Amino acid sequence: MRKAPRRSVSLYPLKLNNKSLSSTTIPPPLQAILWNLIDLLPEERDYLQVFWLKPFGVMQQVIHTAEEPEYKKVLLFPSDNPINAKIYVIDDDDHTTMLLAEEY
Repeated sequence: MRKAPRRSVSLYPLKLNNKSLSSTTIPPPLQAILWNLIDLLPEERDYLQVFWLKPFGVMQQVIHTAEEPEYKKVLLFPSDNPINAKIYVIDDDDHTTMLLAEEY
């Protein structure tokens, strides 16, 4: 566990504020939600954040987890095109990368 720097959130965080995304599979508005969920965490947070994205009818379910400290949050919101994916967000102090689990 380490103290992560706070970052401002952009609606399209594809290489803004030391954040990057390895895939374009995740729509920009959903990316913004995921980045925002991390930015809302306390300063002491795990370097690895995990998001499970699952369709739930016409809703998008997001399950956000971390191991140290243990954390779990579930969100459900309307979506025109809900997706199914597992996403890792890795913070290495210099920058933060969001990538699909299969790209890890």
